[in-house]
This record gives sequence, C-alpha cells and structure tokens, in this order.
Amino acid sequence: MPHSDSPPTTGVHHFSPTVSDVEASADWYCRVFGLERLTRVAPHHDDEEGGYAVLLTDPRTGFLIGLHHHEAVIAGNFDERRVGLDHIAWGVPERRDLDSWAAWLSELGVLHSGVIDKDSARPYSVIVFRDPDNIQLELFHRS
Repeated sequence: MPHSDSPPTTGVHHFSPTVSDVEASADWYCRVFGLERLTRVAPHHDDEEGGYAVLLTDPRTGFLIGLHHHEAVIAGNFDERRVGLDHIAWGVPERRDLDSWAAWLSELGVLHSGVIDKDSARPYSVIVFRDPDNIQLELFHRS
C-alpha cells in the first residue's frame, strides 16, 4: 500500500535505453509504436565523450523515448537477468487491443509471444516482444 505522505507524480514521463544503433532503433520504435522523431540532443547528460540521444514522442500521449548512444558504451546484448532494467510495459485500454497489437506486430515481422491470458488472483493479458537490442517490451491489459 502506498505511503499517504509521499509526494505526487504524474506517471512515467519517458523511457531512455542505451542502444547499439540509434538510427536503427529510432526507425524501429517509430514504425512499431507510431512515434514521431523530435530531435537529436548532443551531448546528453554531460557525456563529455561525445554521446547523444535521439528523442521520439507518441503524439497521442506525449510519452517520450530517448534512445542513447555513448562513445564509451559497454558492448553486449541486453539481458533482463542482469541488475538493471527487466522490461517495460505499455498499457492498453481493452483486451481486444492486444489482438490488434498481435496482428500489427506480425504484419511488421516483429516476433512476439501472441496474447497470453493469465488467470490468477488479478487476471491480466500480455504480449511480450523485444526491440532490436533484445530489450524486453510488453503490451499489458489488466482484466
């Protein structure tokens, strides 16, 4: 249960993964989620080694994705078993929207789990898929 004295938030503002190829990831996220490219920001977060980010936005919600490139990147594939990000999930308003997403992802050639319906104490439905850097993404609906 949340602590009643905690300061308020407005929800998640943005998602900022470090990616291996910013342009390929920007194209992928724009194609899959219908995002618009805003700008390239350089240097980003005082990265003195020449890093930069490309900003994308969802015009329907204002949600931002900042795709980061660091000159001193530590190579390797994403693995949710490492300490750090496990996955990120987008909510969808209706269960039937997951069926539409499954069809859309298939049309784009994006491998995905199909809609998984979980019958538990708090039932939900989910689609699991991965971005070009193997970062696990989900589309989620709580029944």
